[in-house]
Amino acid sequence: MATKTSPFLYPGVVATADRLAIVHLKRDLQIPTVLKEHDEDDEGYSEGKVVNTRFGSFPHTTLIGLPWGSQVRASKVDTGSRGRRPKAEDKKRKREEESADVPNKTPRLEEDASTPATPKEETEAIAASSGFIHLLPPTPENWTSSLPHRTQVVYTPDYSYILHRIRARPGTSLIEAGAGSGSFTHASSRAVFNGSATAKSGKVWSFEFHAQRHEKLQEEIQAHGLENTVQITHRDVCEGGFLVDGKSPNAESVFLDLPAPWLALPHLSRSKPTSSPTDTPFVSPLSPTAPVHICTFSPCIEQVQRTVSVMRQLGWVDIEMVEMAQKRFEIRRERIGMDNGAQRGLQLTPASVDEAVTRLKEVEGTFKSFHENGEKVDSVKKAHVNPNSREKLMESLIEKKMYKEGNLIHRTEPDVKTHTSYLVFAVLPREWSEEDERLAREKWPILLRKEDDGGKVIGMSRKQLKKAERQAMKDAADVEAKSKNDETNGEDTEMKGDETKDEEPEGTFLDGTSTKGRVRFRGM
Repeated sequence: MATKTSPFLYPGVVATADRLAIVHLKRDLQIPTVLKEHDEDDEGYSEGKVVNTRFGSFPHTTLIGLPWGSQVRASKVDTGSRGRRPKAEDKKRKREEESADVPNKTPRLEEDASTPATPKEETEAIAASSGFIHLLPPTPENWTSSLPHRTQVVYTPDYSYILHRIRARPGTSLIEAGAGSGSFTHASSRAVFNGSATAKSGKVWSFEFHAQRHEKLQEEIQAHGLENTVQITHRDVCEGGFLVDGKSPNAESVFLDLPAPWLALPHLSRSKPTSSPTDTPFVSPLSPTAPVHICTFSPCIEQVQRTVSVMRQLGWVDIEMVEMAQKRFEIRRERIGMDNGAQRGLQLTPASVDEAVTRLKEVEGTFKSFHENGEKVDSVKKAHVNPNSREKLMESLIEKKMYKEGNLIHRTEPDVKTHTSYLVFAVLPREWSEEDERLAREKWPILLRKEDDGGKVIGMSRKQLKKAERQAMKDAADVEAKSKNDETNGEDTEMKGDETKDEEPEGTFLDGTSTKGRVRFRGM
C-alpha cells in the first residue's frame, strides 16, 4: 500500500481532487476546503460541490487543476436550488408535518416516499461578471490563518522564532506538550521533515490532555497525511511524563504550552526525579548525547518567574525570556482628486487650483440661485459616469496609469495579530565527566593559531583565548619544571662521579697500616 503524501509536505504544482486547498478571500480571511469532483453530500447544486463566499460562488470543478496562486473568477450558481427535494421526499416531509399536529399518531409512509432522490446531472459552470478569490496551497502559515480555533493558537511570528531558538531542523526529535488547535504541530512537522519520503525523518511527539481536542487533532493529522511525522498522545504530562509506550523519544527540542510548565519540568531530566517511585527504573525522555533546547509559552509574568526558578534548580542554563510583537506595515500610494471615484487611498480634495476654483464656482452658483429664486434650481450637470466601471478602471490603469500617480506612503497598522505571551528559552547540557574531558582533550588539543603578524588569534573569542592561554602557560610551566628536575638530577650524578674519580684507591703499607690520607713518596 502506497504511503499517502501530505499536502503540507508535498503541495505539488496544481490543485488536485480530494486534497486540501486554501481559498484566500482577503488578507485576514481564508477558508480551508477539500476539493471534490462530485457533490457527494447532494447539496442540490447542478454545478457540483460549491464554495459560497461573500465574493461569490465557486464550484470545485473550476478550482481543480489550477496552479497555486491563481485568481479564480466567481461563477453563476443557482443558489435557490440548494435544498430542493424531489416530489417523493416532499410528500414524506408533508406527511411528517401533518402527523406532528395529531398527537399519538404514527405516520404511515408509502414505499415510494422512502426512495432516494435521483442525482442531478452536473452542468458546466458559467463565469460571473464580478467577484474573485485566490487559490493557495496548504502551508502551516495558511493553516494557522484559517484553522478552526479550539484554543488560543501559536501564530506564525511566535512559532517561527521558537523553532529557530530550539534548533528544530530536519531529523530532530521534538516534544510538544499542549497541542491545542494544532498550529505549532503542523509547523514543527514541516521543520523536522528531511525532504525525502524514503529516508528517516524527524518526529514530533505531541501531547494533549483534553480528550475532545486530542480526538479532533488526531483526525486532522490523519486527513493531512502527517501520521508518519507526528504522533499524538492523550496524557497529562505533569503527572504522566513524556514517555511513549514506555520508550524514550530521545528529544533534542522541547516546547511546552501549558498552564503550569514548572510541574512538567522534573520529568525533563536525565536523572531520576525525587518525586518518582524508587522501585521503578527511570528512563529519560531526553537525548543522552546532545544538549536539549526548551521553550515555554506563558501569558503571565508570574508563570515565568516560577518556571525560571524551577529551571535553575534542575540545572538548565542560558535562561532567557523574550516577548514577541508583530507589526504590519501598509505600503500604498495616496492619490488626491475629486474625479477619480471612490477608490482606496483616495482623498476627496482638489488636486489642483483649477479643480478647486471650478468646484467653488459650481457651489456658489447653486447657492446664489437658491436665494434669488427661493427654490432650488436644477443646474446643468454633465452626465453621471460611474468611476468604478470596468471601462473607467481600464482607462485609469492603461491610459492614465493611475498606479504610478500619488505619493508612496507607508504606516504601521494599529492592531497586533499575535497572542500576548512570554517565551522562556533554556538549554540543558549533556552530562560531562572527567573521562569525557580527557578524551576530548586527546582528540581535539588546544592549538593557538595566530595571524601572520603574530597579533590576533583567529577563530577564538576572548573567553576562549584567556582559557587557552592559561592552559598553555600551565602546560609550559609543567614542562619547564620537569626539565629542571632532570637537569638537577644529572648534575648531582656528575658531581658524585667526579668525587669518586678523584679519590685514591685505598691500600696498605708493609706494616699493615692504611694508605688513605697519607703522603706517598715514589722512589727515583
